[in-house]
Amino acid sequence: MGRGPSIEARKNAVDAQRGKIFTKVIREISVAARAGGGDPAGNPRLRSAIDKGLAVNMSKDVIERAIKKATGELEGVTYEEIRYEGYAPGGVAVIVDCLTDNKVRTVADVRHAFTKFGGNMGTEGSVAFMFKKLGVLSYDAGADEDKITEAAIEAGADDVVVYPEDGAIDVLTSPEAFAEVKSAMEAAGLAPGFAEVTMRADNDSPVDGETAEQVQKLLAWLEDMDDVQNVYSNAEPGDGASA
Repeated sequence: MGRGPSIEARKNAVDAQRGKIFTKVIREISVAARAGGGDPAGNPRLRSAIDKGLAVNMSKDVIERAIKKATGELEGVTYEEIRYEGYAPGGVAVIVDCLTDNKVRTVADVRHAFTKFGGNMGTEGSVAFMFKKLGVLSYDAGADEDKITEAAIEAGADDVVVYPEDGAIDVLTSPEAFAEVKSAMEAAGLAPGFAEVTMRADNDSPVDGETAEQVQKLLAWLEDMDDVQNVYSNAEPGDGASA
């Protein structure tokens, strides 16, 4: 199964695009609150979205206002969840999850991105079957593998993966158990460096050289779009690919 970006890379991306991150998190909070109610104690998706907001230093007032708009206490915009699927150069599978108030604009922008970088959009379900939704709690190299493994098993995690190339550790859970496992790990003094519910490919698709560069440009372009919440791919850049 593919491995996501490093904790450091994720943190750097957050710092570099804080304004865009705020917009995306507020949309996620809004959709989660509208779908499951404004009480995070009974709405795991909302609780996860709030955690994302707090992780990027979003104020509690901003979070509360977003929830109130979503639940109708304040006037706000209604966002719709849409997923697009397609292929990047080299046959790399790509999933693009969006939250938008204008489907026509969003599909046009996503299609333009695929076309611009040599990919093409597919039909619904054309690549999603290659991915699995799961919760991931990531720990940097140097973390205590034995303690993490013992605590993860006790918390009900599905698996613990240690990456031999750098010693980093991922604790994997079902989406439903993510919040409970995360809370248990934190209570055990093992707060992860990064935690999220994400999509990971069952098998990676190796790409190199110019193809890898085009894939990376496409993914970066999509991630920078305001309507795009998350981009997932099974790309595995080779040693010759640019960072």
